[in-house]
Amino acid sequence: MTAFVLVCAILAIMNGKRKVHERLMTTAIGLSVVFLIMYVAYHMTADSTKFGGEGFVRYVYFFLLISHILLSIAVIPLVLITYVRALAERFDRHKKIARITFPIWLYVAVTGVIVYLMISPYYVN
Repeated sequence: MTAFVLVCAILAIMNGKRKVHERLMTTAIGLSVVFLIMYVAYHMTADSTKFGGEGFVRYVYFFLLISHILLSIAVIPLVLITYVRALAERFDRHKKIARITFPIWLYVAVTGVIVYLMISPYYVN
């Protein structure tokens, strides 16, 4: 969902719809915060799940998982800085860092779903 909202926000700003862009980006931040709270709460109360895939798919999974984790940590301050610059109406500086923040945030949003889909068959009921 966050990835979809991010893409819609970029399309909005590309079409000159600044207010729509602002609302969508605020929504994307809200969705990310809610997801993070739910993710942490779940993993504090549930056992770990081991990935059961073998062969090449195992390497793909761990590459996606590790890059997702590292970039999800790195994107937090980037999102905050980007957002604050927009709120301060420093759009020149906002645009400059947004060019870095957006692809990382989109990657994190998409790979999170992929990693989940790859490990979900191994969840124990």
